[in-house]
Formats: sequence, structure tokens, C-alpha cells
Amino acid sequence: MKSAHASLHFREFQWPLRVYIEDTDAGGIVYYVNYLKFMERARTEFLRSMDFDHYLRSEEDFMFVVAEAQVSYRKPALMDDSLLATARIIELGRASMRFAQSITRDGSTLATGEIKVACVSKSGMKPRAIPARLVSLFQHHYGIPA
Repeated sequence: MKSAHASLHFREFQWPLRVYIEDTDAGGIVYYVNYLKFMERARTEFLRSMDFDHYLRSEEDFMFVVAEAQVSYRKPALMDDSLLATARIIELGRASMRFAQSITRDGSTLATGEIKVACVSKSGMKPRAIPARLVSLFQHHYGIPA
């Protein structure tokens, strides 16, 4: 279920990354699945930038899971590259968020992605509402009406 907030324009969050040897294949090129890891870091740091560190909230009965992922690869990232991973919410629902993401190097786009993240209960792995504290932070940082 999409909320009335779906059309809001969230700011783009940026997170700098460095490519290490562990991110690459034998040819020194970033292995394709690692772009998803870079995008995960950007989403996590985006929430942390609003003082919402969901991985430390083990006492609460929720967790975020990736429900959909679509990635387009344009150019390879290489060993020791300095990259920028971005995350921007493009859709906010009652129990899910959709992010537009990119990985760039010196302003050149290497990969783009659209990732849908669902909020589920840890106890039953069933959809549940995004925690009120996070909704409150979105209201504070983005002016979403209550």
C-alpha cells in the first residue's frame, strides 16, 4: 500500500567508498554483486544520518529486508577507485520504501539501482508498519505531515 507521501522528494544521500582488493575479481574489476553491497551501505548510512541505527535495535520486533532489486551496470569500478554511493527514497509506503541508488566515480555513473526494502516482523517475517520512530524522523527531516 502506497502512502500519500509517495510523491515527496527526498534528498539524495551520498556515502564515499574505496574499492579494496576483496571487492574485485582476479582482473582487478569490482565483482558485480559488490555494487549491491555498496548500495546497502549507502541505505544503512542514510538511515544512520537521521540517528536511526536499525541494526542496533535488536530488542524491537522489526527488520528491513530487500524485496526487489534491479541494477544496471554501465562501467566497471577498479581496484583502489574512490566511489560515491547514493541513496534516495522515491516511494514511501506504510510497510516499505523504494530507493533510487547509484555508484559513481568522478561524476561518471558506473551502476544504478532501484531497491525496494520491506519492513517485516522478526518473529514471523510478516509485513509490518515502518517503526513510528523512523516515520517521526522522516517527518522531522523531510516535513512529511503526520
